[in-house]
Amino acid sequence: MRSAGPPRPDPEGGPAGAATGAEPAGLAGPRRDRRWWRRRAKPAALQTPPSADGPPVTKPPTTKPSDLKPSNAQPSDPKPSGPKPFGPKPTDPKPSEAKPSDPKPFDAKPSDPKPFDAKPSDPKSFGPPPSDAKSESSTAAAAGSQDPQETTGPARGRRRRKKIPTTRPPGAPPDPWTAFASESERPPGRLRRALRAVRRFFVHEYALVTYAGLLLAVVLTWPTLRYPMHTVPQDIWDPARQAWLVSWTGHILLTEPAQLWQSHAFFPERYSLAFGNSLLGYAPAGMLGDGPFAAVLRYNIIFVLAHALLFVGGYALVRQLGAGRTGASVAAAAFAYAPWRLAQEGHLDIVSAGGIPLALAMLARGHGWSIRSGLRPGRRHAGWAAMGWLVTAWQISLGFSLGLPFAYVLAGIVLVVLVAAPIRHWRKPAQRPVLGWRLLVTDLLGLLIVAGVGALIALPYLRAADVPGTAEIRFFSPPLQSLLIAPAESRIWGAAHAVPRASLAWPAEMTLLPGFVLYALALVGLVFSIWKWWQRLLLLLGLAGATILTLGTTFFDGRWTYLPLFGHLPQSFGVRIPGRLMLWVTLLLAILAAGAVAEFVRRAEHLSAQRIPPWPGPWLRLATFVPLMLVLVESWNATAHPVMPEQPVVMRTVTGPMLVLPTSDLQDRSVMLWSTSRFQPMANGSGGFAAERQATLRQNVASFPDAASVQYLRSLGISTVLLVRSQVAGTPWERAGDVPVDALGIRREDLDDGVVFRLN
Repeated sequence: MRSAGPPRPDPEGGPAGAATGAEPAGLAGPRRDRRWWRRRAKPAALQTPPSADGPPVTKPPTTKPSDLKPSNAQPSDPKPSGPKPFGPKPTDPKPSEAKPSDPKPFDAKPSDPKPFDAKPSDPKSFGPPPSDAKSESSTAAAAGSQDPQETTGPARGRRRRKKIPTTRPPGAPPDPWTAFASESERPPGRLRRALRAVRRFFVHEYALVTYAGLLLAVVLTWPTLRYPMHTVPQDIWDPARQAWLVSWTGHILLTEPAQLWQSHAFFPERYSLAFGNSLLGYAPAGMLGDGPFAAVLRYNIIFVLAHALLFVGGYALVRQLGAGRTGASVAAAAFAYAPWRLAQEGHLDIVSAGGIPLALAMLARGHGWSIRSGLRPGRRHAGWAAMGWLVTAWQISLGFSLGLPFAYVLAGIVLVVLVAAPIRHWRKPAQRPVLGWRLLVTDLLGLLIVAGVGALIALPYLRAADVPGTAEIRFFSPPLQSLLIAPAESRIWGAAHAVPRASLAWPAEMTLLPGFVLYALALVGLVFSIWKWWQRLLLLLGLAGATILTLGTTFFDGRWTYLPLFGHLPQSFGVRIPGRLMLWVTLLLAILAAGAVAEFVRRAEHLSAQRIPPWPGPWLRLATFVPLMLVLVESWNATAHPVMPEQPVVMRTVTGPMLVLPTSDLQDRSVMLWSTSRFQPMANGSGGFAAERQATLRQNVASFPDAASVQYLRSLGISTVLLVRSQVAGTPWERAGDVPVDALGIRREDLDDGVVFRLN
């Protein structure tokens, strides 16, 4: 028979049956059931209401001592009868040894017959309950004498243990264990903190993106940097002129900044730098080095860096909008290396579009806004907004071909903010202010800086007095099927699209394929994406609007689309080719594609989290990079890299004003590059907006040397004519070096590589 356990302990620390609070002798053995997890709350029936003398006292059950007889009792002991008792056996009734502060020996439920591990054969582990009123009264006295600060109150009925002191009392000897305590780490010094900051800078996410962008730019534009001082991408005509532009702006800002727009070419025309996109933002690079070799090297380096900036800017924008790293990488690669860009590799002003997504990313970050999270006032940062406005001003300084549409987009964003900010201020008063005074001041100053830079650059273009190019806009407007035709420089699609490309009026500006992989990913992104449905709808509407503008006068004859925005501007602004707005179509397609890729990666991570171990397998990890690899393969180029003509030695010594023969629209671009050694004034020049002036010049000097041509050149102020013998074959000036000139009143000097005619 299983014996009944001892009674429940008193709430104040002693057993209910011990009048003096002394420990029973039968508990002298191990006290393994004095553990905290065996403690239970006392039944309400065993408690008495609190008295005036102290906390409530637990009543011991009225049972007979014989009821606590263990199962192995001797025959002489009476058999237990009646209900089993609840309470400890008072084995030591000495009141002098009572310890009211002793910990409770156990907490046992009334229904638990074995509150501690005791063998039935051990008679000392059990004892009879108290049999007289003295023990009950002594229990009450002991309970009433407890310190009220050591209890938790009548509700719980348990004593609160004293807290272990954390400090040594006054006068105590020092703790010998402090010798083994660990020493606090010494704070790092300035040098170590600086080294840590540098290390973090070089392994930051955007630092890694920059490395990847530079590597992709070198690989995907190869062999641009194979012979960077002798070859240029695509052809020798436009790159030569743009290399001259960068050299001239750097040279004149160091020597005579007031004559910036009065270039030494197109003599004697004024504001000749405004005959095309000025690339003024690259002027600091033009201050390094001089001569044609330095100009070509500088051009090739800027060309590669411009592609890297396209990738970094696209990644930063899509990442800021809320896409993951993989989705942002796919969008950046599709934006930077779309197949249609291969037809623009000879136009550095069109390739240099990386500042557009970078500025948008900085402005969005400075205002704490993203597509996925909306406006987060806690993430506002005026510094990022200021940098965004500065990058915007720099992008506009490169030229109006891309800068003016970018200004229109920013103006639309500003209008949306002006409407949305008061509405949010009224609807969500808890999140006021919407922007904050620092951000408002930054935006105001940024707008003034951008508007001021644009106005200062636009003044020379307006003074050039070019007529609007409405006829050229109609000529260069591409048909709808051009969105599916790749340029000849595409290694994947170039040969396959030769027949449809031949049907275009101007294939170089009308092959606008952004990539079939990008089309597919964007289409998937309309139904499977991290963007919300209404966000996808807005992106789709923006994509439709950008496509209509890109097609120029193809839709509604441009009367309500392209012409109201750009048709009234002079030709010198460089907005006569609508197909260059394909930049915005590609950007919106890339954002839609990033949403699809990011959602695919999210699903893959969720699936891998259910595996053991919880990380994606190699095949699943590789599958997330398949879209990126497909985009990069489709951007594989077959761009030619011709060798630039060598500069004649005489160009380094002759002075101006002069005219270099032969002259033509293409030949003059090489002459402009040759002139970067001395920047002497010359009548030669080539630009899309000075064709009529230069055509008149070439017509009047076609018979040089003769009296009429000499008289015409003297009227322009030209004093020297240089004939380059290596370039005259097949031109009207093929025999000009052998014609007698004594009767014309001019002098001729025969040199190794040219002939110099002195008109004065």
